[in-house]
Amino acid sequence: MSTDRSGEFGTIYLPALQRVRTLWLDLEPEVAETGYDDPVHPTELRIELTDGLGDADSARFDIQWSTLDNYSFHYVDSTDVNWRFDRHPNTHSPDRHFHPPPDARTVDAEPSSIHVREVSLVTRAVHKMWRVAYENEDRNRLNSASNPP
Repeated sequence: MSTDRSGEFGTIYLPALQRVRTLWLDLEPEVAETGYDDPVHPTELRIELTDGLGDADSARFDIQWSTLDNYSFHYVDSTDVNWRFDRHPNTHSPDRHFHPPPDARTVDAEPSSIHVREVSLVTRAVHKMWRVAYENEDRNRLNSASNPP
């Protein structure tokens, strides 16, 4: 999970994670399973996929959402490709930013194409961009949409 935050991220907001989970299950046929890192005090939703981008044969999203509407959608796959969409206070980029593949390095953060803030819309935007990149086998499409969804 992201370690490049400064300022307050906020307490994890379980109803938001539950909404994210429901949307991914409704939208994505590649979802294999979902779960939380801790069943009693979850801090992260994990969404396992049966396929990934490019040569990856599986992938996972690790997702956090806070009471302050900060979030992290972190993708990692079986070929060790990482990227993520974040919204949180930091010193390296705008609050809403994208860490591109292949390794989601902090120093490579760029402004995010996601401008919406509501949990359902952000989730749909991340899903849409992942799906476009997946179908076109082109990781360069991940942060290329104009204010998705």
